[in-house]
Amino acid sequence: MEIAVQFVPILLTAVILILAFIAWWFRQEKQRLRLQCASLEGELATAKQDGQHLRSRYAPIVDLDAELAAVKESLDRAKREHQEAAAAADRQRTQLGQEYERARATYDGLKREIALLEENLEDISFGLYRPHFSFQTSEDYRAKLESLRDQERQLIRDGRAATCSVQWTVGGSTKEGARMAKQNMKLVLRAFNGECDGAVANVSWNNITKMEERIRKACDAINQLGTVLHVSITQEFLRLKLDELRLTHEYEEKKYQEREEQRRIREQIRDEEKAQREIEKARQEAEEEEDRYQKSLERARAEAAAATGTQLEKLTEQIRSLEFKVNEAHSKKERAVSRAQLTKSGFVYVISNVGSFGEGVVKIGMTRRMEPMERIAELGDASVPFPFDLHAMLYSDNAPELEKALQEFVGDKSVNLVNPRKEFYYGVELDQIEGFVRNRGLSAQFIKLAEAKEYRETLSMRERARQQQQASDGRQDTEKFPQNLFGTAVGSGQAG
Repeated sequence: MEIAVQFVPILLTAVILILAFIAWWFRQEKQRLRLQCASLEGELATAKQDGQHLRSRYAPIVDLDAELAAVKESLDRAKREHQEAAAAADRQRTQLGQEYERARATYDGLKREIALLEENLEDISFGLYRPHFSFQTSEDYRAKLESLRDQERQLIRDGRAATCSVQWTVGGSTKEGARMAKQNMKLVLRAFNGECDGAVANVSWNNITKMEERIRKACDAINQLGTVLHVSITQEFLRLKLDELRLTHEYEEKKYQEREEQRRIREQIRDEEKAQREIEKARQEAEEEEDRYQKSLERARAEAAAATGTQLEKLTEQIRSLEFKVNEAHSKKERAVSRAQLTKSGFVYVISNVGSFGEGVVKIGMTRRMEPMERIAELGDASVPFPFDLHAMLYSDNAPELEKALQEFVGDKSVNLVNPRKEFYYGVELDQIEGFVRNRGLSAQFIKLAEAKEYRETLSMRERARQQQQASDGRQDTEKFPQNLFGTAVGSGQAG
């Protein structure tokens, strides 16, 4: 007990010391913690400043998600708007397409209607006309046309030109209804006849099919207008009107052909008369020349009978010369007389004009003139830029027959298929013509290469001018000079 009491002060001291130590330790920790807090507060202030600086510096990056969200929302909104606009555009495009098709159909219809009334030489969309009749003369066409018009008048009198499919009554009267129907039929017939008369009056070679379509359209339109009253033009009357149009057209064409044939005959007669005059003139000149030389010959012979020596020799030489001239003049007169007796004799020529029409194009014609080259010179007058070149000149006692045979031989190569009187042919080989002529027993000299002097000299002058221009410009022109004046290749086989 006493021992325990003795240790109490010690224990109290120890406790006090421990408590003092703990208090000191707490004070130290508190001081350390206070310092640490101060340091942390400083660091926090610095961090706040750094944070504010970094926040202000990297604010866009900090707000990137928000920006991305905003951009995505804008893109989604723009996409929706685009889709809506595209859908609206599709609807509008579809609507515009439908409107365009309707407008185009209306335009095409109006264009066809206008085309029926217009004259356009370049419009061949309706195709070529094929004749429906084959009469030999214009008088046959005229007679058929009169007969056709009589049929039309008879059809109208018989009441078969227009019909009314309903029996009308007016005020309860069938008679008045019949009179009204008759007046309506007369009205549609007058309208239809007016349209047909206009088409017939304006028909020509380039619009015949248009005029046919115009009559059909007029018939359809009038019948459409008459549907309320049940009045219409009959198909039989329509066929007669179409035949009238075709007959009128073919009648005019036949008259044109007959006029052309008459013109050809008149030209032939004029050529024959001119040839006869030339032959007669040549005969008279040869006869006068023969008489003149004969008289000179007789005087020379009379003088020679009394001459001697040198004078005789001179007169003898003169007599030989005069005898030759008398014989030559006599032969010329005999040829002229022979030509005059042969009314179909003449020359068939084959010529070309490379500068005007290109190579491979020839003209085959005929002349009865005593000097056939005069005709060739006439053809190369101011109507063409260069003169013609002669390839062959064939004399024949029946020149028209030979000309026709030659032209038929190359007829499929005619340049003008409508008017063969132009007598130009393309793609013709002179060897073929020469072979054809020799097979008929004729002999002639063929000049294969056309001289074309003026044309070739013109090309040469142009080439020299081009080279001089190049030399003056100091450059080389690589463009090849055309082979003829019109820029098309010579030897192409096409007419210029």
